[in-house]
Amino acid sequence: MQNIIVEILLGIVVVMAVLILTVIGRKNGGMTKKQKKMMIRILIASAALLGLQFLPAELFDTFDRILFKSAGRIIRLILYLAVYAVIGYDILIKAWKGIKNLRPFDECFLMTVATLGALAIAVYENGDYVESIAVMLFYQIGEWFQGYAVGKSRRNISSLMDIRPDYANVEQDGALVQVDPDEVAIGSIIIVQPGEKIPIDGIIEEGSSSLNTSALTGESIPKEATVGDEVISGCISMTGVLKIRTTKEFGESTVSKILDLVENASSRKSKSEDFISRFARIYTPAVCFSALALALIPPLVRILFLGTDAQWGVWIYRALTFLVISCPCALVISIPLSFFAGIGGASQEGVLVKGSNYLEDLSKTKVIVFDKTGTLTQGVFEVSDIHHNELERERIIEYAALAESASSHPISKSLQRAYGKEIDRSRVINIKEISGNGVTASIDGHQVAVGNDKLMRSLDIFYRDCHMTGTIIHMAIDGEYAGHIVISDIVKPTSLQAVKELKRNGIEKTVMLTGDGKKVADVIAQQLGIDEVYSGLLPADKVEKVEALLESKGSSGKLAFVGDGINDAPVLSRADIGIAMGALGSDAAIEAADVVLMDDDPKKIVKAIKISRKCLGIVYQNIVFALLIKFICLVLGAFGIANMYLAIFADVGVMVLAVLNAMRCLFVKNL
Repeated sequence: MQNIIVEILLGIVVVMAVLILTVIGRKNGGMTKKQKKMMIRILIASAALLGLQFLPAELFDTFDRILFKSAGRIIRLILYLAVYAVIGYDILIKAWKGIKNLRPFDECFLMTVATLGALAIAVYENGDYVESIAVMLFYQIGEWFQGYAVGKSRRNISSLMDIRPDYANVEQDGALVQVDPDEVAIGSIIIVQPGEKIPIDGIIEEGSSSLNTSALTGESIPKEATVGDEVISGCISMTGVLKIRTTKEFGESTVSKILDLVENASSRKSKSEDFISRFARIYTPAVCFSALALALIPPLVRILFLGTDAQWGVWIYRALTFLVISCPCALVISIPLSFFAGIGGASQEGVLVKGSNYLEDLSKTKVIVFDKTGTLTQGVFEVSDIHHNELERERIIEYAALAESASSHPISKSLQRAYGKEIDRSRVINIKEISGNGVTASIDGHQVAVGNDKLMRSLDIFYRDCHMTGTIIHMAIDGEYAGHIVISDIVKPTSLQAVKELKRNGIEKTVMLTGDGKKVADVIAQQLGIDEVYSGLLPADKVEKVEALLESKGSSGKLAFVGDGINDAPVLSRADIGIAMGALGSDAAIEAADVVLMDDDPKKIVKAIKISRKCLGIVYQNIVFALLIKFICLVLGAFGIANMYLAIFADVGVMVLAVLNAMRCLFVKNL
C-alpha cells in the first residue's frame, strides 16, 4: 500500500514539474538558468525514482547468485544513492559549509541529518530507501517554488519600474549618437524620439509630445508637454521629437532616485521580519536538541527504568521525522517575500514605500494630518470672481494684471493668467511694491493701487468687505475704490471622496494644517469633512502641532502626515509615517518621506493604506498557519503518529502554500 502511495506521489511530482516547465515558464518569459537546472534535476530524480520502483526484486536476487551474497542489496543501495546525490548534492554541500563556518543550525543541516539518518536506518533494516529520497525531492520542489516566487516578484518590480534608460541621444556632427546617460553633463541638449524614455531631467527647448508616465505614477492617461515645460526621466515620449536641455546629472535625476529607493527598500525590515529572524535563530537549535533528546532519552528510559527493549530504530526514526517537521522554511521565506511582493504591488500603483517597516506602520495608521495647499487643494491660485463698481470686469482685471506685471508671486501670476493677453509693460510706470500689502503704479496716466485691506486703509480709501471665501484683492483708481477680485485655491476633485474613504477604512481622525487664514481654512475643512483644522501656521508651527498630536494620540495606532514634499520636509520627518504626495520630480519628497505617492491624487493615500493592510493580513495568516501546522505535526511526530510523508507536508507543503499566499500581495489593482 505504501509503495502505491509513493508511486502516485512521485507521478504527481513529475506532472507538476512538466506543467511548470511548459506553461508557467512560457507565460512569464522563461526561468533563470539556476531554476532550469533545478527543474531538470527534479525531473531526472523523479523519473529515476519511479523507474526504480518498477524494477522487480528478482533482478537483485540474480546479482546475489551471479556475483556474491548481498551483491543485489549493494547495487540497489548504490542506485538509490545515485538518485539521492542527483537531487540533494547541493543541500549536502551547504550543510557542510554551515558546519565548517560554525553556523550549522539551518534548514540544509536539518534536511541532511534527517534524510541521511533515514537512509542509514533503511540500510540497517534492509528497508525502503524511497522515503528519505522522496523527502529530499519534495524539499527541492518547495525550494524551487520559493525561488520561482521570489523571481516572479522581482520580475514584477523590475517590469513595473522599467524606467532606467539605456542611453541618451546627443547630436554630434549632424548625427544622433547614443551615449551613456552618466556621460551627459548638466546643460547638454539631448534628443528624445517617439517611443524612447527621457533619460535625464530637463526642460523642453524644442518640440511637443504626449508623455507616458504610467511607470512612475501608475496612471495610464498621458500628459502633454511642450516648449518650456520641465520633464523628468523615466517618462516615455509617445508622439513627438523633443529637444531637452538637461538640468541634472543622471545620478541625481528622478529615475535614479526612484530606482535607488525601490532597490534598497528590502534593507529596512519590519517588526514582523525581525521577529521571524530572532525566532528562527532560537527555534532551530532548540528543535535540533529536542530531536536529539527524543532519539536518546526514551530508549535509555526503557533500558534503565523499564527493563524493556530500547527500540533505538523507532525513536531515531521519530527524531528524524521531528527534524523534518521542524524546518522553519515557511516562516523564514514567506514573511520577507510578503513584504517584498507588497512593495512591488504598491510600486505598480505609483506608491513607493521605502521599506517593509513603513509598510507595516502604514497599516496601523489611525490619525492622518494633511497639509492643505498642494495636498487637498491644487495649489494653483485662480481668479474665481470679480466684484466692481462702475468699471467693467475687463478693465478691473486688466489694471490688476498690469500693476502686478513685475511680480512673480503666485497671486500675481493668477491675475496675469486671468487677463489672458500679452502684458504691455510700456503702459506701466512708477511701480512700488509695499511688502505684505500690495503694489501701486501709474497705468495709462491713472494712479492704481492693488492689494489687501491694509493697503486700502493706509491710503485712506473706503473699501467693501467680500462675503466670499478666498484671497481678496482690492483695487483703487485715482483714489476711488473700484472693486475687488476674489482669488481661490481650488479643492482637488477627489479630496472629498478620499477623506470619506479614509474614514470608512478605519481612520479615526483627520486633521488639516495650513498657513492660510481661519476663514478660508474653516470653509475647506467643512467642505471636505475634516475633523480638526489649524490655520495661520508657519512651517515651525506645523511641526509643533504634529508633535502635540503625537502626544495626544498616545500608543493607539500611528500618525501619518501628508504633504506636497517641497516645504514640508521637517513635518514629514517628524510624523510616524511621512507621505509625500504629488512628488513626481520632487527631490525633497523622495529624500524626506517614508512613502512617496508619485501623482497628486489624494485617493492614492487610501490605496496605500489598503495595500499595507492586505500585506500585513497575509503576513499574519502565514505566521499563524505555519506555526499551527508545525506544532501539531511536531506533537504527532514525537508520539510516532506522523511519518516522513506527513513531515514533508508540514515542511514543504506549508512552505509552498505560504509562498503562494504571499504572492497575493502583488495583486492590488482592484483594492
